[in-house]
Amino acid sequence: MTTETEHRAGTAPAPLSQAYAHCAALLREADPDRYVASLYAPEALRPGLYALYAFSHEIARVREQVSEPLPGEVRLQWWRDVLESGEAGGSSAHPVAQALLDTVRRFRLPVAPLSGLIEARVFDLYDDPMPSLSDLEGYAGETSSALIRLACLVLAQGRDPGGATAAGHAGVAYALTGLMRAFPWHAARGQVYLPADILARNGVTREDIVRGRGGPGVDYSLKELRALARIHLRKMNDLRATVPAAIMPAFLPVALVEPYLKAMERRGYDPYRTIVTLSPLRRQWALWRASRAR
Repeated sequence: MTTETEHRAGTAPAPLSQAYAHCAALLREADPDRYVASLYAPEALRPGLYALYAFSHEIARVREQVSEPLPGEVRLQWWRDVLESGEAGGSSAHPVAQALLDTVRRFRLPVAPLSGLIEARVFDLYDDPMPSLSDLEGYAGETSSALIRLACLVLAQGRDPGGATAAGHAGVAYALTGLMRAFPWHAARGQVYLPADILARNGVTREDIVRGRGGPGVDYSLKELRALARIHLRKMNDLRATVPAAIMPAFLPVALVEPYLKAMERRGYDPYRTIVTLSPLRRQWALWRASRAR
């Protein structure tokens, strides 16, 4: 059993240490934005961030691991059961589940936002288009904004640090940008996150997108989403004074939103084929500069 002394010292018994190391390795490979941002947090608090972000990654990739929705629903239900029971299954447990439950106990994190994140990801299992812009913002809030808020609680070591409204806007800006970056993969597997009301306004259907067509209507729809991402980014920046320095590492990935959006606006950008990414050096520079700004 992990002692309170070990927690305060930022250490854990071997099985938990291995679980946290697994989360760090998973994050470094699959989500370098959040991994590098986590390095700006105090060393003793980084494992908690790794656990949260690795959990988010595990939930986000359920669609990739199944061939139809029902097995995906079963996998998501397993995670709900883990959170409800507080048990990860003993020595053979999923390492991310082990680390997550320890993080929840250690920092007294609320379980409801984690369950809400799982519930929001049920949408990923199906091919229905996102119904409306408000639904998309809600989805972003339940996934990305909730994750930032939980990371803030880790960085504040279980206390309420404030900055909740800023976290809401930050999460929506980051999520919208991420969905646009993932547009080629989503379209190829029949997923459409562009809201149906925006598509209708621009004369595009779900079938157009999954068949790789849509012409200017797709471009206009993505342009609208970029504008919306920037609105949320600006609102977050307007609220920067409400974000204590101690929790800023939770917000650092949002510093990459504008570089990603600009990459989508370069000549030759093709939403179906262009992979929008940043070099490791560019990523590190943007995050370092954001870490210095107050």
